[in-house]
Amino acid sequence: MWPSDVHPELAQYGSCTLDQNGCTTCGDLAVPVIVLAIEGQEALCEDRCGQRARVALDFLEDVCVGDILLVHLGVALARIQGGNECATSMNSVIRD
Repeated sequence: MWPSDVHPELAQYGSCTLDQNGCTTCGDLAVPVIVLAIEGQEALCEDRCGQRARVALDFLEDVCVGDILLVHLGVALARIQGGNECATSMNSVIRD
């Protein structure tokens, strides 16, 4: 676990973060993130070090707060954990 891990549960999916890793045309790295809030077809997500970004949900259905997604170039490509019943408040943030 890295000293700055905000979401240690994401560490099992690799060490990529939103601000340090990713495509650079096209390194094909997807970053694991946790969904904090959903608004329309976008989700506010946070990587394991606390870096936040808005992510397009165009390729996934029924994304819920708390789901763990793989994100590439600002687009959620896959759900790697979650998909169960959604939280009661879809727009609630898990952590301030």
